Order: sequence, then structure tokens, then C-alpha cells
Amino acid sequence: MKINKQTGQVSRLLLVLAIIVLVAVVIVYLVMRMAERPPAPPSGTPDDTVPQFNYERTLGNTKFVFIDSRDLGSVLTPAMAKKQTYGTKSSVRTTERFIIVTIGAQNKGKVNIDERSWDIGDIVDSEGRRFIATKEYTIDNWIPDESDCGALLKPEFDPTPCIKIYEVSKISTGLKITVMTGKDNSKSNFSSGDFEEAMIDLIVR
Repeated sequence: MKINKQTGQVSRLLLVLAIIVLVAVVIVYLVMRMAERPPAPPSGTPDDTVPQFNYERTLGNTKFVFIDSRDLGSVLTPAMAKKQTYGTKSSVRTTERFIIVTIGAQNKGKVNIDERSWDIGDIVDSEGRRFIATKEYTIDNWIPDESDCGALLKPEFDPTPCIKIYEVSKISTGLKITVMTGKDNSKSNFSSGDFEEAMIDLIVR
């Protein structure tokens, strides 16, 4: 009986030691896992996928800024015209939509930037479709008088507005507009096709 009692005590002691060893192994494992360096985040994290919008761009000393863009619908009526001439007695229509865009140009340099050395160009949608400005003689009466595309820019004057109207597809989204100036803001470079260009995002209301 004494031998059996001693054997039982030894078994219990071994069981307690096994439990202690197991607990110690678990603690060491957890400590090592906590000390490990966290894995690098996968490529294409949310920060990488958030679209970046540009509402102003600077080319040389010419700073272009988004001012406004509006959806005018499919009909330019005489009541919407900014100037009342013979051409405003009838409406101008499109199968899609007219969008009027106002972009400002500002001289950030120290000397004048000559007239006809900058302009705004095509609207481009998210699928790469390009829409050119409607010919001035067609919609000139709907362009406000303050529009002065390609005007002389004096240093640090308020931005000069350039306003144009475009026919744009109804399904087009993610619209941007091209802004451009002659290389080195030169009038002669612009007229010869040696120019810089960039894209500005539009918020159409």
C-alpha cells in the first residue's frame, strides 16, 4: 500500500510538472509572436486607391485654377443668353448636354505674359473621350463678357477667366479639361505648337 501511495504522488507530481511546462511553452510562444515584426501591408492599400484630384496646375509662370462648370442641359434658350443680338432669337440644341466651363489663368512670375500664349482645350472623360469647345460663332451670345481667353497676364493680378461651352456625352463621367501654354510661356512657342499642357478636374453642378 505504501508503494502504491508513493507511485500516485509521483504521477501527480509529473502531471503538475507537465502542466507547468505546457503553460511556460504557451507563454514563450505568445511573447515571441508579439515581438515579431508585423507583416508589410499588401500593395494597393486604401491610400493608394483614393483618387487624387487637381483643381489647379502651374505651367511655367502660368497658374491655371478651376473656377466653375455647369451643366446647361440640351438647349441653350434665348433667355439664357448673356448678350442680346440677332443670334439669340433662336435656341441652340444638342442631343447630349452643354457644359460651360470657367478656368482662371494667373501670372505667378515677375513680368507680363503676352496675350495669345495660353488657352484651355478639350474636355476629356474617364474613358478617354475628347470633346472640343463649341465654335464661338454658334454660342458666343451665351458666353459672359468677362471671358478673356488668352489675354495678357500681369504679375500676380487676379486670375483672368476663360469661359467656353462644350457639347459632352450624357454618359461621360470623371471630366477633366486641358490647359496649355507655350513653352516658357512664350507666345511664339504657343502659336508654333511648342507648348506645355496639363489636366484640371471639373466639378460639374
